[in-house]
Amino acid sequence: MSGKILWSWSWVCEAQLGQLLVTMFLHCTATFMVIPSLTDVTMAALCPAQEQCSQAIYLTGLQQVISGIGTMLVTPIIGDLSDEYGRKPLLMVPMTAAVIPLGVLAYSRSEPYVYAYFVLKTAVAIVSEGGLHCLSLAFVADNIPEHSRPAAFGVLTGVISSALVAGLVTARLLPEHIIFQVATILAAFSAIYLSVFLVEPNRRLPCLPGSKPVCPIKPTSFWSRARLTRSTSSIQDIAKLFNRSLVLTQVSVITFFSNLGEAGLQGSLLYYLKARFSFDKDQFADLMLISAVAGAVSQLFLMPILTRYLGEKKLLCMGLCASFLHTLLYGVAWSPWVPYIAALAGVLFVFVFPCIGSIVSKEAGVEEQALVDSNKPSKQSVTDAQCRKHLQAKGPWRKVQAI
Repeated sequence: MSGKILWSWSWVCEAQLGQLLVTMFLHCTATFMVIPSLTDVTMAALCPAQEQCSQAIYLTGLQQVISGIGTMLVTPIIGDLSDEYGRKPLLMVPMTAAVIPLGVLAYSRSEPYVYAYFVLKTAVAIVSEGGLHCLSLAFVADNIPEHSRPAAFGVLTGVISSALVAGLVTARLLPEHIIFQVATILAAFSAIYLSVFLVEPNRRLPCLPGSKPVCPIKPTSFWSRARLTRSTSSIQDIAKLFNRSLVLTQVSVITFFSNLGEAGLQGSLLYYLKARFSFDKDQFADLMLISAVAGAVSQLFLMPILTRYLGEKKLLCMGLCASFLHTLLYGVAWSPWVPYIAALAGVLFVFVFPCIGSIVSKEAGVEEQALVDSNKPSKQSVTDAQCRKHLQAKGPWRKVQAI
């Protein structure tokens, strides 16, 4: 067993992806650190001394609708540009932008600054929400051979889950008034670390307009039939991509409906738990910590082994079934302990994202990795936007019941 685990980790050192993993860990820790406190901060600023706040729900939903639509349009362009100019320069954009909204709440958490946070968060999320994930997946795909990508994507997602654990533990221990200051410093440090230490993949150097591709397309590549023209019209390129690949179309449908349900759950879950069971920052952190620990252990150690024997398609089915059970338990929760049981489903439903990433990456040639990977966050943005609009139209309390 230990030999298999060491084998699954060997590519990290060989491909020199350690710097990317460290950067993602630092950045995601800063991002996740503020999540348990954000609900309380928003409600304290907009609805002081109240357990129910429809204004906070509407504001959060509006922010996610706008950022979701923007992400859908911008993420394919970011992925396409990174195929041309390199991963590192495009990774710097979301990493740096993410510091700004955190800095606003680090300065003050009064009502005007909370509104300013949501405005800035909306603008920043358009660039960072989908772009960061698509570029990190493309960076891994540039360095890892095709047969090892499921394990590689699983370890990357496992590192993100580990960052979630670190962020939640920090949020549990730190007082609320300094959490945003610590998160701002950590996010800024991750951007600096990226700019100093991350190196472009040797097999995928940046290309200048009009130059010859550094990495030629393999004769057996899916793209050898007709090379897509490089341009910023990435949405049209993705449309052509789906016309050429039945697998990508099927994965897109799965991703759409999976994210549609997940968006409805995550968009109002914390407000739902606060209204129904009077949860606060500490309970939010405990609940998310259970899910994060289960997901991190599963992705870092269990998934690399299972992938070798079951394959990513069977793991994807397992993850989708666990995701359904996870959502169902939240929806029928009759006691405060039920959400904690639902969180344990994270052992399996975390398989969904890396399995989809592996399946999609196998359909693209070397130069199209980021363009193809950018479709996943874009598809998620469409479902997020549709779900937020639908739930807002039903009103805050019917929105809670929609879970």
